[in-house]
Amino acid sequence: MALIALVVLGAPAVAAAAADDGKAEGERLVEQFVANVQSMRGRFEQQLVDANDEIGETSSGTFEILRPGRFRWEYREPYAQILVADGTNVWNYDVDLEQVTVKPQGEALGSTPAALLGGTENVLDGFVVAGSYEDRGTMWVRLEPKSRDTSFETVQLGFSDGVLTRMMLSDDLDQTTLVALLDVAVNADLDPSDFRFSPPAGVDVVGRPAAAGSGL
Repeated sequence: MALIALVVLGAPAVAAAAADDGKAEGERLVEQFVANVQSMRGRFEQQLVDANDEIGETSSGTFEILRPGRFRWEYREPYAQILVADGTNVWNYDVDLEQVTVKPQGEALGSTPAALLGGTENVLDGFVVAGSYEDRGTMWVRLEPKSRDTSFETVQLGFSDGVLTRMMLSDDLDQTTLVALLDVAVNADLDPSDFRFSPPAGVDVVGRPAAAGSGL
């Protein structure tokens, strides 16, 4: 999934080497984010770093999040891709391939970074706050999923002045995805219709959507 394969500008090169203090502050920031942020929108820049610290694909686009359980990520570079969670299903539309993949939302997200961004308040029940530290004006909070049925080892959220602006996602292949959230507007008015998706005529649809009301 494109979102789960989510350029951190000025992020620490080796996060684990930073001082692991301020855990209480980190917990407070994450709890406030989940409880108080009902919507977000902005731009994102994303970069994949492999196990040899070599930079892989870089991508960018726009995002919208509307709690509970709805988000929209539009990849514009290097190729067009649209990812929509409507509260029941997750739709992934690859424009070039003319293919849509759909999965029930609970099955698709689970204990993933996407669940943290768009889930309900109890989404934190699926994670452990492993520590936090400050680096160059950003407070980083490291979370680990309780479930082992996920490809992610750790998720680090970076807050600047209390606003989520950075993410670092480490997976079980020793890859790290770096994400910068830019021009972030918090609790902005969003159009609910942006979080509805209908496959365009003529595209292949892989998977079967769940019935409304059976998502997160």
